[in-house]
Amino acid sequence: MINEDVGQDLFRAKQTLIHHVKTGDESIYRIPPYFYLHVLDQNLNVTRLEIGPQTFVRQDNEKVVYGPERMITVPPRHYCIVENPVLKDKECKVVFDESGQAKLVHADQEIRLAQDPFPLYPGEILKQVVTSLKVVAANSALRLRAILDFEDDDEEKRTAGDEWLFEGPGTYIPRKEVVIEETVRATVIRPNQAIRLRARKETIDRQGVARVTGEEWLVKKTGAYLPGAYEEVVDVVNAYVLTDKKALHMISLRTFKDDFGVTRKNGEEWLIKMTDTETHIPNVYEEVVGVVNITTLTTRQYCIILDPSDEHGRLQLGRKKLVKGECSFFFYLENDLREESRMSMYWEKMKVLFYEPQNHSLIKTLR
Repeated sequence: MINEDVGQDLFRAKQTLIHHVKTGDESIYRIPPYFYLHVLDQNLNVTRLEIGPQTFVRQDNEKVVYGPERMITVPPRHYCIVENPVLKDKECKVVFDESGQAKLVHADQEIRLAQDPFPLYPGEILKQVVTSLKVVAANSALRLRAILDFEDDDEEKRTAGDEWLFEGPGTYIPRKEVVIEETVRATVIRPNQAIRLRARKETIDRQGVARVTGEEWLVKKTGAYLPGAYEEVVDVVNAYVLTDKKALHMISLRTFKDDFGVTRKNGEEWLIKMTDTETHIPNVYEEVVGVVNITTLTTRQYCIILDPSDEHGRLQLGRKKLVKGECSFFFYLENDLREESRMSMYWEKMKVLFYEPQNHSLIKTLR
């Protein structure tokens, strides 16, 4: 019998640590440690906070409206968000009004990090439960956007609508003035590759060059590249490999200076050969019309080129050029390109006539 009585006493003691125990008149609450409850004074219409451990005796004009409830515990590397937080003074003490009601900062939020267990005052709402902090890996970043004007820890002023990156590796500490837009991952640039970027807004790229909205450019440096807050990856561009028998026929989309330092006019065409470079990645302002194969003349052949190009690649309209074999050379328009509609007007101007010296008979005409 004695053992049974001891067991029942232990069971009742254990229950009091989790639930409140009421007597016959339901006026006594035993609040365990790290528990709390809200008490409404029906005479003053004021709700106050009672924190354990204590035995709370309810008065006739009082009513327990919430609890006993366990306090909120935020472990290390975690956080929670409290809506309508209480107002605190410079010494971090809760401010009360004349009636004893805790003052709240309505329509505001407070992010609380690891700390001792704390209760929720009347009117406070746990908007986001305890959540682990976001860890940003290497070669990735969080694109953040400010929703309120504020000054960050580095004394840099942020305006609502501004965007920036929190680059890893690191642990991101959230703020009430900032929201996470997305996770940005780096693009790996391999040898003979480049990435094509576009500016979403006026910005300064990682090379310190000012970019305007909609501008595009290439990044050719091998390795991982993390786009900026106002940059987006359009495409990954592969290089063309040139040989002594193949060249690239290029056309300019606007006036610009190419990779060789030559200024190209809008619509200008030129060839890139192996003597210029072994591999070529097209610029954003140039387009590859096609791959041009080399033309070879034997010792018994020669040809006349109408409207030939000079050493700078410019057409010399109305002129003719005699080329004698044995030799090899490139010209702009090959058989596989003559069906292109935009090249047909040039094709008639750049006919290549091949003759044999003995009878000067026409053996091939390219149209």
